[in-house]
Amino acid sequence: MSAFQVIGDPVLHSKSPILHRAMLDELGLDYPYTAHVVKKGELPAYLAWAEDNGITGFNATMPHKEDLIPLLDGLDDSAARCGAANTVALRDGKWLGFNTDGLGCLEALKEAGMDPAGKTVLVLGAGGAAKAVVPALVSGGAGRIFVANRSFPRAAALCVRDESHRLTPAGFDPDTLASLAAQSRLLVNCTSLGMEGTPSQFGDFSFLDALPGGAGVFDLIYHPAETELLRRARARGLNASNGLGMLVWQAVLALEIFLNRPLDRSEMAAAARATLD
Repeated sequence: MSAFQVIGDPVLHSKSPILHRAMLDELGLDYPYTAHVVKKGELPAYLAWAEDNGITGFNATMPHKEDLIPLLDGLDDSAARCGAANTVALRDGKWLGFNTDGLGCLEALKEAGMDPAGKTVLVLGAGGAAKAVVPALVSGGAGRIFVANRSFPRAAALCVRDESHRLTPAGFDPDTLASLAAQSRLLVNCTSLGMEGTPSQFGDFSFLDALPGGAGVFDLIYHPAETELLRRARARGLNASNGLGMLVWQAVLALEIFLNRPLDRSEMAAAARATLD
């Protein structure tokens, strides 16, 4: 019998259990999927506990995506490339790491009318989420990609991995963000700024005024459903979307990994999305 979880801190607000149960029900599989709080530094103990308690796969959210990498027995290309894992499966006694965030984000962007192909993109953040999303934007045909982060060296470290020479690291000050936004047709927020339950918020939204008309603003955050970034983007007439679509698509891809077989992705996405209506 298989059993799945999502781990993180905080994580009890996660919609992942609802989405996965809906998809498992659609498949006629009575496998449990629960949320489990695991604090930073507790991953080694959790992996031992999970194996002893019949957990055969789990999703990981903040703050674990990067911390998992050195603890796993193997990584697929998606996790190795971005240095972060959001999906882990137990196969033949080994914990294997995958990352479905990037492809999930790409599918969600297309669904929201924000296909990055041929567009200049401004990415906010250079952490675990950005490390998955940025390579997906490259593979999705985006043109130039600016990666803005409060720690410039961290942004530079992410950009230096890319062989396409389309990535440019940048700072996070208002003037820099405004200058980059003026050149971009799509802005993707990969930071936790605006997430419910976290103290950090955007201090300045003036960069939104620099985005050209018709530009898209995609926020990976989905709790709350409308962040202040999205509210202000919509007030400016910009196309704005939260991370629920990405959550759905990365969950579909994760379930394929847990079950180790291909699924009808459109059917699974429809079942998962129905729980959000």
